Amino acid sequence: MFMIRNVFKNIFGDSNKETLIEVPQGQLYLVRPLSVKGYSSLIFKDAVASIRRTGQDFQYQLVIQRAYEEGEEELVAEEDGEEGALDGLGAEKDEKTFLLDKALQFRSDIRETGEKVFAWNDLSGDTGDLWEFVCDHSVQPDLVATFESVAAQCQYERKYRKGRETASEEDLKEFEFDEEPIPTASPILSPATRSPALSPSPSSARIISEASSPAPTNMAPKTAKKSNEKANEGKQRAIAPPSAEHPDSQETLAEEKAELHFFDFESGTFNIQDDNATASVHSIGKWQYWLQITGKERDWLGQPVVPDINPVFNFEYLSFIFNHYTEDGSAYSWLLRFKDQPTLQRFQEGLMQALWEHLNETKWGKSKEQDRDYVLDAFNDLTLEDAEAAEKEEEEEEEDEEESDNGRPRSEHYDSDESEEDVVTRDEDGNVNSQLAVGYKHDRSFVVRGSKIGVFKHTPDNHLQFSTNISKVQTPKGQLFSPSKVMLHAEDSNMILQNADNPNSLYRMDLEYGKVVDEWKVDDYRTIDHMAPEKKFSQMTGEQTFLGVSNNALYRVDPRLSGNKMVDATLKQYASKNDFSAAATTEKGYIAVASNKGDIRLFDRLGINAKTALPALGDPIIGIDTSADGRWILATTRTYLLLIDALQKDGPNEGKLGFEKAFAKDSKPQPKRLGLTPAHVAQFQHETKAPLSFTPARFNTGPDVTETTIVSATGPFIVTWSMKKVLEGRRDPYSIKRYTEEVKADNFRFGSDKNLVVALPNEVEMVARRTLSRPTRESIAGPATPRRSGGKARGSYLSRNEIVNSPY
Repeated sequence: MFMIRNVFKNIFGDSNKETLIEVPQGQLYLVRPLSVKGYSSLIFKDAVASIRRTGQDFQYQLVIQRAYEEGEEELVAEEDGEEGALDGLGAEKDEKTFLLDKALQFRSDIRETGEKVFAWNDLSGDTGDLWEFVCDHSVQPDLVATFESVAAQCQYERKYRKGRETASEEDLKEFEFDEEPIPTASPILSPATRSPALSPSPSSARIISEASSPAPTNMAPKTAKKSNEKANEGKQRAIAPPSAEHPDSQETLAEEKAELHFFDFESGTFNIQDDNATASVHSIGKWQYWLQITGKERDWLGQPVVPDINPVFNFEYLSFIFNHYTEDGSAYSWLLRFKDQPTLQRFQEGLMQALWEHLNETKWGKSKEQDRDYVLDAFNDLTLEDAEAAEKEEEEEEEDEEESDNGRPRSEHYDSDESEEDVVTRDEDGNVNSQLAVGYKHDRSFVVRGSKIGVFKHTPDNHLQFSTNISKVQTPKGQLFSPSKVMLHAEDSNMILQNADNPNSLYRMDLEYGKVVDEWKVDDYRTIDHMAPEKKFSQMTGEQTFLGVSNNALYRVDPRLSGNKMVDATLKQYASKNDFSAAATTEKGYIAVASNKGDIRLFDRLGINAKTALPALGDPIIGIDTSADGRWILATTRTYLLLIDALQKDGPNEGKLGFEKAFAKDSKPQPKRLGLTPAHVAQFQHETKAPLSFTPARFNTGPDVTETTIVSATGPFIVTWSMKKVLEGRRDPYSIKRYTEEVKADNFRFGSDKNLVVALPNEVEMVARRTLSRPTRESIAGPATPRRSGGKARGSYLSRNEIVNSPY
């Protein structure tokens, strides 16, 4: 019933650490169901609960410590002096300690209302008396479960005078206590209406996840089953949809037995549906594959094997989690738990073979063994979260932003006497914001909207201020066009524009004058589909050359050349159609190029073969970024991100980057697949009815800046990943912010990871990263706040200084 013991390695590991685990906020009550003194007494209005070591081996204390607000302690001291302590308890007015012993019958509960509570017997009180610690609503259910599990292991050590490592799950069940539900500390009913006897309650490791913490990624699903039955007692659970009719199978790639669990949106938990289901993967012809799950009495589900199933494998917990889509577009999240690792591995190989062959239309067996391992590694979730670290939020250094006015959105007119009706929220031509370029040299952001470009100044207090509007983007010959791609150039003094109607040329806009002044013909035969700076920070200098990429060629563009601007000497032309889709450079000018096939090539310079070719998972890559030093590569697909470590850890090229030297045949890097958990995907699509579609992800960047955070967006959500949490293997290492409209483009303010520039269809804002929230059912649902103008709603309410409407 308890989490795997390894989870507690870091909790118990440091013998010099006095506090093992802590619940940071709650209230302490003394509850006396049978006493004439009164049913319930509030002892500490604000308190912290912790488990601490004592000076003796195998002895631990449960400690409840009163928390004071500034100045409150002196005030309480005066009041205590006048009124005395409640029932003689005043001598321990700031802290109460209890030796963690089986006699306490320590247990926890999560009630239907979501209230989380610990309870233990008052050994010095009357029969039936008990202490209750009611957790603050912000305390996560998995912390409650972990706290109870730690308490059980401490009781085991005390009773048997030996380390917790010797305890099996059966041993720890001794410290479960089956009884009636814990009584509420402040009951609606009077004590007389309650049961006259109070016997202790069942205490399971209640790892009941919210949508932010799907149980199986951190626990055995059987635990969730037992917990859910109690937590959801009296609630109507979500019902699994009927299965689609499965097509005829031409070949079975995998067929294994497993427990089947279904994610319930309301409780945020996985509930067991079948303890002996059959999961199978079939080829149904023409590179199409089918996942079927069948029970003893019914077919549970059947669906095509496609990237949207968002597969995640966790070998620590023998789990496979995935999304399921019905014909009406509804999304659900399921979990399969297998009996052992060989069974899970056989199923994984069958499913990934199906997905890879569907995407690549090539037989899995024709790929190299190391390439197959690379694909399998990308979909594994092998890391185990430090349970204590999961509760420790990283402190943000930024000060609170000031709200400076009444919160009305600004219009393009910016008159000092602007009226409520004057606010422009839509462009008459129907265009919306489509692209964003954040300045490197100067604090400016440029937002493309049809054939217009809005220029916004970054203020010292981290807001956006409208600067000017470039109202007509047109060629030197006067032809109006809407830029399909843009890149700042030459110390942010120029902007290079692409026109989809003229793919062989680029246009240079002089930003000082706000007009296109040059057309650069790149090549008569080759198009320029993508571009990147010569080096990562070339935009901060007067560097004129930059990188150009066509469907199957890489080359340098030099605007100073007469005639065509492509530099023939550095051309790297491929005979096959590589379908290049994105490019990025490092501070030294190393180049990463990705393709719609899903592969990534690493070059140390133009004009030569790639030093490293990373295999394709099969999904098209729509964006790529690199850390300044070239250590990290970040690739974006529609449904997930890939974070790849380019540093070689062993072999003859140890210490070299994949840009400089090829990885050894059997030592390809293990990619980290970043995305939303399947449960969050299901919740997201349940709320928005929109498929995942990430914008190109980017690192925060700047000279002498360490990359600490990643940003992308999907639908109405802006999402940031903490590099530290990702590399530590923390579960759900991302934060989100929801809007009521789709996020069109996003990036960090240059030189900082604290602020993001976000372009919505008709608005632009700079938002502090600290305002993003951990993903929970509430933050995903994202109740919108009414907007003052027009009565419309949006997911984020901002002051006038924080947001600007941008019809320009």
